[in-house]
Parts: sequence; C-alpha cells; structure tokens
Amino acid sequence: MENVFLLIFDVFNFGLLAFLWWFTVKHYRNLPETIPVHFNFEGKADRFGKKKFFYLMPAILTVLYFLFAFIVRIPESANYPVPITKENEDAQFLIMETFIRWLFLLVILIFLNIQDYMFRYSFNDMAKPRVPFSAMLFSIIGSLIVLFIFVGIFK
Repeated sequence: MENVFLLIFDVFNFGLLAFLWWFTVKHYRNLPETIPVHFNFEGKADRFGKKKFFYLMPAILTVLYFLFAFIVRIPESANYPVPITKENEDAQFLIMETFIRWLFLLVILIFLNIQDYMFRYSFNDMAKPRVPFSAMLFSIIGSLIVLFIFVGIFK
C-alpha cells in the first residue's frame, strides 16, 4: 500500500513539473523582450532580464527533480534526527521518503506561483502573486514541524 501511495506522489510531482514546462513553453511567445527576474519582499520587481530567463525556473526545477529522485532512492544516505535501528528503520525510511516527496511538491508549487507571477507582472506591474510568499514560507516551516513530530513518535 505504501508503494502505491509513493508512486502516486511521484506521478503527481512529475505531472506538476510537466505542467510547469507546458506553461512556460505556451506563454513564452507572448512575453515582452524584458521580464522581471527578481522580486523584493514587497513583491515589486527589482531586477529585469531577457525573456529567455523565463526558462530558468523549469530548468532549475528539473535538476531538483532528479536530485530529489536520487535522494529518495537511497534512504540510508539521509541525515536523520534520531539514530536508525532495526526496530525503527522502516518507519524512519518511510517518513523520510514521504517528506522528501512532500517537500518537492511544495517547491514545485512555489516555482509555479513564481512563474505565474513573473508572467502576469510582465504585463501589469500592479499584479500580485496568487499565493503570498509568507504563506509559502510558513507551509515549509509547518511541514518541518510535522516531520519532527512524526520522527519523534516513531523513534
């Protein structure tokens, strides 16, 4: 059952990565020659670049996808907050594999939000991100808290 759950997670994450590439390729032609490539904490663009930088987000995310895929295939290589014993090995590995996939899902959603914001801001400098940066940050911090609770329960 856990293998099916992890497989569904993998397929969903890959689907979101493919969606980011599709979104990028679809909207590339419509972009102006200069697009925002960096935003300050207020959400205003403070650095601009050529429109080819629109491909940077999916390229970085693709590299991260393969890095995360490599990490979950070798659970022994991760750094665990508790000692791994024969009794807790299966639970700790499952927690790590699930959390890495969850973390990648959050990273994908952050990249999708930023890519969408870059596109919309290119045409309207009054555009706002669909999801505020603070919400994205708190989702990662909240996930880490939940992770440490689960690790502590199954140590």
